[in-house]
Amino acid sequence: MVTKRDTHSPAPHVADSHDMIRVHGARVNNLKDVSIEIPKRRLTVFTGVSGSGKSSLVFNTIAAESQRLINETYSAFLQGFMPTLARPEVDVLDGLTTVITVDQQRMGVDPRSTVGTATDANAMLRILFSRLGKPYIGPPSAYSFNTASVRASGGITVDRGAAKTKTVKATFNRTGGMCTRCEGRGAVSDIDLTQLYDDSKSLAEGAFTIPGWKSDSQWTVQVYAQSGFVDPDKPIREYSKKELRDFLYGEPVKVKVNGVNLTYEGLIPKIQKSFLSKDKEALQPHIRAFVERAVTFTTCPECDGTRLSEGARSSKIKRISIADACAMEIRDLAKWIRGLDEPSVAPLLTALQQTLDSFVEIGLGYLSLDRPSGTLSGGEAQRVKMIRHLGSSLTDVTYIFDEPTIGLHPHDIQRMNDLLLRLRDKGNTVLVVEHKPETIAIADHVVDLGPGAGTGGGTVCFEGTVEGLRTGGTVTGRHFDDRATLKESVRKPTGTLEIRGASTHNLQGVDVDIPLGVLAVVTGVAGSGKSSLVHGSIPAGEGVVSVDQGAIRGSRRSNPATYTGLLEPIRKAFAKANGVKPALFSANSEGACPTCNGAGVIYTDLGMMAGVATTCEDCEGKRFDASVLEYHFGGRDISEVLAMSVTEAEEFFGAGDARTPAAHAILRRLADVGLGYLSLGQPLTTLSGGERQRLKLATHMGEKGGVYVLDEPTAGLHLADVEQLLGLLDRLVDSGKSVIVVEHHQAVMAHADWIIDLGPGAGHDGGKIVFEGAPADLVAARFTLTGEHLAAYVGG
Repeated sequence: MVTKRDTHSPAPHVADSHDMIRVHGARVNNLKDVSIEIPKRRLTVFTGVSGSGKSSLVFNTIAAESQRLINETYSAFLQGFMPTLARPEVDVLDGLTTVITVDQQRMGVDPRSTVGTATDANAMLRILFSRLGKPYIGPPSAYSFNTASVRASGGITVDRGAAKTKTVKATFNRTGGMCTRCEGRGAVSDIDLTQLYDDSKSLAEGAFTIPGWKSDSQWTVQVYAQSGFVDPDKPIREYSKKELRDFLYGEPVKVKVNGVNLTYEGLIPKIQKSFLSKDKEALQPHIRAFVERAVTFTTCPECDGTRLSEGARSSKIKRISIADACAMEIRDLAKWIRGLDEPSVAPLLTALQQTLDSFVEIGLGYLSLDRPSGTLSGGEAQRVKMIRHLGSSLTDVTYIFDEPTIGLHPHDIQRMNDLLLRLRDKGNTVLVVEHKPETIAIADHVVDLGPGAGTGGGTVCFEGTVEGLRTGGTVTGRHFDDRATLKESVRKPTGTLEIRGASTHNLQGVDVDIPLGVLAVVTGVAGSGKSSLVHGSIPAGEGVVSVDQGAIRGSRRSNPATYTGLLEPIRKAFAKANGVKPALFSANSEGACPTCNGAGVIYTDLGMMAGVATTCEDCEGKRFDASVLEYHFGGRDISEVLAMSVTEAEEFFGAGDARTPAAHAILRRLADVGLGYLSLGQPLTTLSGGERQRLKLATHMGEKGGVYVLDEPTAGLHLADVEQLLGLLDRLVDSGKSVIVVEHHQAVMAHADWIIDLGPGAGHDGGKIVFEGAPADLVAARFTLTGEHLAAYVGG
């Protein structure tokens, strides 16, 4: 009997119809009722000028709603421990899948966090050494520099039966691998007492030289003077041993000062708590300068910077200790692990091998596991986060990447593209926010937002294929094939900045003369030693202004006016014109609306549910008390000034009754870096990564420095904005400044007067100068990776 087969194609299953992520009516931040359909299991790239709404659509709408919906599947009890997320302002979000976000946020600057602890590599190495290390010193915790050894013994009370209790002697012992001298930090701090006080003076004469510590009125100083532990009228150098010990290291104790109970504590622990326990970058400039003067950090002499106890360092596998293993470059460590053949730990070796191979595959083989995670660049941190996803068996997941090519040399971008395509080919949806044409070119689908930035953006200008983008007439399409040309003539140096014997990290005794008075570009593959040369070897003395990629710190109350110092001359101008105090014109001080405390909105905490932020009814979101808004300057009140864009404010403060030269100078710098569309009172938390870096650049441009050191200023810049940045760099040089740029973008290289190329590879394969000279000579020679890519770029 012959079975008949149905030759008609079967109707598609209804489950296969959900092949789109549908967004309708998105209004987050500057998005203007955006409606869009994104294909699933494809690579979609979102592009557009900086501030056009890319992050608002991808991260603050799609990713945020996916995370919120996942959180809602947990019990109310668990949700109470999780961050509460509000539903994004959007009418319909349909077809979402689980989102995994791989962003550019730098890893924590905790001094205990390393590349090894931030991934699973350290945990697996500790288990490996606890199984195979000779001599045996204990369980995995014995190899952890974050675990201290603990011993305890004593009586414990055990309840037995209804009313019987029995005291039992018990002992507890835990072996940790922490170095006791530096407590697992690898460095010890030493406080210079001469920076804290003048020992020839008494406390009554104002011996303290600590910022903000005044002898007559400051409560902290009064605690020391009236504590009874020291004589306030005796010079500090004449203190007895007991007085000096109590003064410097006294235990916390309650004392009565002017009838008030306060806590007295030795000066050293007081300084450590007040200044050293805080992130140095978050301190005010004068406090940060004091900390840098008063505190010196040196490598721990007991563990030699390895962070580990002597016992942990003594246990070895094939003459290699765990400290040696963590100090190796990861690619070398991977080879060493491959050479271990021990059936009893075969699954562990396999898992560790896969993790280390992922580092190498993603272009981070030059790192070591003991590298502090806070020293990684934004691009490196993003790629470290990618490692746990590369070998994942999950499919039908949405991966979201935020400019994954940041910090990558053109040579490395192809490798990143391959990784993105591999994630897509496993059946995942890959969404990428990106500016680099090399990555836009591999997209299956492109979404271009704009046409401008801020209030001038927030709409979808184009969606379709890459070829359609090229001919679509949008800003991105018009600039997609832009190519900078080599300069016909380069500037002549006015001097040189000498670096001799530079050996920071992987630099191999580098001697180089960086020309001054010109635009000098330092380039090379990721990990070749660029940042080590520029940030680690150029003396940060007078006249050197360094603008790195560190995050801008600020709360939702911070805005461009407060961050740049612009609000200060504006407040003084308002105060002078109206004959009142400047503090009235600060929403964080006396002028704040009493109902919302100057926030403009009232936050209502709803427990496990997302809190609600409602506009303050009294000030209508203006943040100021009504009486303050009656004062005018140039016909405007303070809230109207803060609502202006930089461009409007530059015109307002540049001429007429409102002319304020100090404010106008800051506004001109903001406009110079391409931030003319930002409003003065826009919260810093709503700015994109590219906007924040340019805001920082504008702030530093006001400093009196002869040498500007910029770390990848094109990060987060749209193709159309790179040209404006080159114009800004030219203006800086033409005004008599020297500009040194660490950069991978070929347009900046082509525009340079002088190029210093490091390499030839990364890690121990780099650290050498492979070329220095004019860009035209590098293109003509073509013997370095940078030369090949630059030649292809200018030739195209």
